[in-house]
Amino acid sequence: MNSPDLRQQLRKQVRQQRCALSPTQQSEASQAVLAYLQSHPQLDNMQAIALYLAFDGELDLQPLIEWLWLQNKQVYVPLVDLMEMGEMHFHRYRPNSPMQSNRFGISEPVFKRNEVIDCQQLDLVLAPLVAFDSQGNRLGMGGGYYDRLLAKIDGERPLVIGLAHDCQQINEVPIQAWDKPLKQIITPSKCWSW
Repeated sequence: MNSPDLRQQLRKQVRQQRCALSPTQQSEASQAVLAYLQSHPQLDNMQAIALYLAFDGELDLQPLIEWLWLQNKQVYVPLVDLMEMGEMHFHRYRPNSPMQSNRFGISEPVFKRNEVIDCQQLDLVLAPLVAFDSQGNRLGMGGGYYDRLLAKIDGERPLVIGLAHDCQQINEVPIQAWDKPLKQIITPSKCWSW
Protein backbone atom coordinates (compact mmCIF):
# COMPACT_ATOMS: atom_id res chain seq x y z
CA MET A 1 0.00 0.00 0.00
CA ASN A 2 1.47 3.37 -0.96
CA SER A 3 1.91 6.15 1.58
CA PRO A 4 -1.09 8.37 0.62
CA ASP A 5 -3.42 5.36 0.83
CA LEU A 6 -1.90 4.28 4.14
CA ARG A 7 -2.28 7.81 5.54
CA GLN A 8 -5.95 7.88 4.51
CA GLN A 9 -6.57 4.46 6.03
CA LEU A 10 -4.90 5.53 9.30
CA ARG A 11 -6.96 8.74 9.38
CA LYS A 12 -10.18 6.80 9.00
CA GLN A 13 -9.25 4.19 11.60
CA VAL A 14 -8.07 6.66 14.27
CA ARG A 15 -10.97 9.07 13.69
CA GLN A 16 -13.39 6.17 14.26
CA GLN A 17 -11.63 5.30 17.54
CA ARG A 18 -11.71 8.93 18.63
CA CYS A 19 -15.41 9.32 17.78
CA ALA A 20 -16.23 6.09 19.66
CA LEU A 21 -15.20 7.64 22.99
CA SER A 22 -18.17 8.11 25.30
CA PRO A 23 -19.23 11.58 26.51
CA THR A 24 -17.81 10.67 29.94
CA GLN A 25 -14.46 9.65 28.42
CA GLN A 26 -14.41 12.87 26.38
CA SER A 27 -15.14 14.99 29.46
CA GLU A 28 -12.50 13.24 31.58
CA ALA A 29 -9.93 13.62 28.78
CA SER A 30 -10.68 17.35 28.47
CA GLN A 31 -10.30 17.85 32.22
CA ALA A 32 -6.98 15.94 32.28
CA VAL A 33 -5.54 18.04 29.44
CA LEU A 34 -6.82 21.22 31.11
CA ALA A 35 -4.98 20.21 34.30
CA TYR A 36 -1.74 19.61 32.36
CA LEU A 37 -1.98 22.98 30.64
CA GLN A 38 -2.90 24.88 33.80
CA SER A 39 0.39 23.70 35.30
CA HIS A 40 2.47 24.17 32.11
CA PRO A 41 5.58 26.11 33.17
CA GLN A 42 5.50 28.50 30.20
CA LEU A 43 1.79 29.33 30.13
CA ASP A 44 1.96 32.10 32.76
CA ASN A 45 4.18 34.17 30.47
CA MET A 46 2.05 33.63 27.37
CA GLN A 47 -0.65 36.06 26.32
CA ALA A 48 -1.76 35.20 22.75
CA ILE A 49 -2.90 31.58 22.55
CA ALA A 50 -4.32 29.86 19.49
CA LEU A 51 -6.31 26.67 19.77
CA TYR A 52 -9.16 24.95 17.98
CA LEU A 53 -12.86 24.39 18.47
CA ALA A 54 -13.46 20.64 18.77
CA PHE A 55 -14.82 18.78 15.78
CA ASP A 56 -15.18 15.10 14.89
CA GLY A 57 -14.28 13.70 18.32
CA GLU A 58 -11.29 15.98 18.95
CA LEU A 59 -10.43 16.89 22.53
CA ASP A 60 -12.98 19.44 23.72
CA LEU A 61 -11.09 22.59 24.66
CA GLN A 62 -14.07 24.62 25.87
CA PRO A 63 -13.09 24.22 29.57
CA LEU A 64 -9.58 25.42 28.68
CA ILE A 65 -10.92 28.35 26.64
CA GLU A 66 -13.09 29.51 29.53
CA TRP A 67 -10.16 29.19 31.95
CA LEU A 68 -7.91 31.19 29.58
CA TRP A 69 -10.53 33.95 29.39
CA LEU A 70 -10.58 34.08 33.19
CA GLN A 71 -6.78 34.48 33.11
CA ASN A 72 -7.20 37.46 30.73
CA LYS A 73 -5.42 35.61 27.93
CA GLN A 74 -6.17 36.40 24.28
CA VAL A 75 -7.71 33.35 22.62
CA TYR A 76 -7.51 32.76 18.87
CA VAL A 77 -9.10 30.03 16.76
CA PRO A 78 -8.53 28.93 13.15
CA LEU A 79 -10.33 30.67 10.33
CA VAL A 80 -10.12 29.13 6.87
CA ASP A 81 -9.38 31.77 4.24
CA LEU A 82 -11.98 31.61 1.48
CA MET A 83 -9.95 33.90 -0.78
CA GLU A 84 -6.68 31.99 -0.57
CA MET A 85 -7.44 28.28 -0.85
CA GLY A 86 -5.51 26.18 1.62
CA GLU A 87 -4.65 29.10 3.90
CA MET A 88 -5.67 29.40 7.52
CA HIS A 89 -5.49 32.39 9.83
CA PHE A 90 -6.06 32.79 13.54
CA HIS A 91 -8.96 35.00 14.57
CA ARG A 92 -9.63 36.43 18.04
CA TYR A 93 -12.27 34.42 19.88
CA ARG A 94 -14.25 36.09 22.65
CA PRO A 95 -17.27 34.94 24.66
CA ASN A 96 -19.54 37.06 22.45
CA SER A 97 -17.88 36.45 19.06
CA PRO A 98 -20.43 35.98 16.27
CA MET A 99 -19.89 32.48 14.86
CA GLN A 100 -20.60 30.61 11.63
CA SER A 101 -19.87 27.17 10.19
CA ASN A 102 -17.17 26.95 7.52
CA ARG A 103 -17.31 24.68 4.46
CA PHE A 104 -16.07 21.76 6.59
CA GLY A 105 -18.87 22.24 9.15
CA ILE A 106 -16.42 23.58 11.75
CA SER A 107 -17.47 26.54 13.87
CA GLU A 108 -15.41 29.69 13.38
CA PRO A 109 -15.77 33.41 14.05
CA VAL A 110 -17.30 35.72 11.46
CA PHE A 111 -14.30 37.37 9.80
CA LYS A 112 -13.17 40.80 10.98
CA ARG A 113 -9.82 41.88 9.58
CA ASN A 114 -8.75 43.67 12.77
CA GLU A 115 -9.29 40.46 14.80
CA VAL A 116 -6.75 38.38 12.80
CA ILE A 117 -3.25 37.91 14.22
CA ASP A 118 -0.04 37.03 12.40
CA CYS A 119 1.11 33.58 13.50
CA GLN A 120 4.51 34.99 14.55
CA GLN A 121 2.72 37.16 17.14
CA LEU A 122 1.22 34.12 18.86
CA ASP A 123 2.89 32.74 21.95
CA LEU A 124 1.31 29.28 21.79
CA VAL A 125 -0.56 27.17 19.24
CA LEU A 126 -2.46 24.14 20.52
CA ALA A 127 -2.81 22.06 17.38
CA PRO A 128 -5.27 19.26 16.67
CA LEU A 129 -4.10 16.07 15.03
CA VAL A 130 -5.55 12.77 13.91
CA ALA A 131 -2.65 10.51 14.90
CA PHE A 132 0.87 10.77 16.30
CA ASP A 133 3.81 8.53 17.10
CA SER A 134 6.46 8.41 19.82
CA GLN A 135 8.83 10.55 17.72
CA GLY A 136 6.46 13.54 17.60
CA ASN A 137 5.31 12.98 14.04
CA ARG A 138 1.71 14.08 13.49
CA LEU A 139 -0.90 13.06 10.97
CA GLY A 140 -3.48 15.76 10.31
CA MET A 141 -6.85 15.71 8.57
CA GLY A 142 -5.19 15.94 5.17
CA GLY A 143 -5.86 19.58 4.25
CA GLY A 144 -2.32 20.70 5.05
CA TYR A 145 -3.43 23.76 7.03
CA TYR A 146 -1.25 23.06 10.06
CA ASP A 147 1.60 21.77 7.85
CA ARG A 148 1.71 25.19 6.15
CA LEU A 149 1.55 26.90 9.55
CA LEU A 150 4.43 24.80 10.92
CA ALA A 151 6.50 25.58 7.80
CA LYS A 152 6.16 29.33 8.56
CA ILE A 153 7.49 28.98 12.09
CA ASP A 154 11.21 29.39 12.45
CA GLY A 155 12.55 29.43 15.95
CA GLU A 156 10.77 29.02 19.27
CA ARG A 157 7.80 31.33 18.76
CA PRO A 158 5.09 30.37 18.75
CA LEU A 159 5.45 27.17 20.73
CA VAL A 160 3.32 24.51 19.03
CA ILE A 161 1.87 21.71 21.16
CA GLY A 162 -0.22 18.93 19.66
CA LEU A 163 -3.29 17.76 21.58
CA ALA A 164 -4.79 14.30 21.25
CA HIS A 165 -6.62 11.49 22.98
CA ASP A 166 -4.42 8.57 24.08
CA CYS A 167 -6.12 6.34 21.48
CA GLN A 168 -4.64 8.53 18.73
CA GLN A 169 -1.11 7.26 19.27
CA ILE A 170 0.02 4.81 16.60
CA ASN A 171 3.26 2.90 16.10
CA GLU A 172 4.55 5.00 13.22
CA VAL A 173 3.19 7.92 11.23
CA PRO A 174 4.07 7.54 7.54
CA ILE A 175 5.75 10.91 7.02
CA GLN A 176 6.05 13.01 3.90
CA ALA A 177 8.89 15.41 2.97
CA TRP A 178 6.93 18.46 4.20
CA ASP A 179 6.01 17.00 7.61
CA LYS A 180 7.60 18.64 10.66
CA PRO A 181 7.52 16.75 13.95
CA LEU A 182 6.10 18.51 16.99
CA LYS A 183 8.27 19.28 20.01
CA GLN A 184 5.44 18.56 22.45
CA ILE A 185 2.22 16.56 22.44
CA ILE A 186 -0.19 16.37 25.36
CA THR A 187 -2.66 13.53 25.86
CA PRO A 188 -4.89 12.92 28.89
CA SER A 189 -2.31 10.53 30.37
CA LYS A 190 1.05 11.93 29.25
CA CYS A 191 3.07 14.99 28.30
CA TRP A 192 5.45 14.12 25.46
CA SER A 193 8.55 16.29 24.80
CA TRP A 194 11.30 15.91 22.24
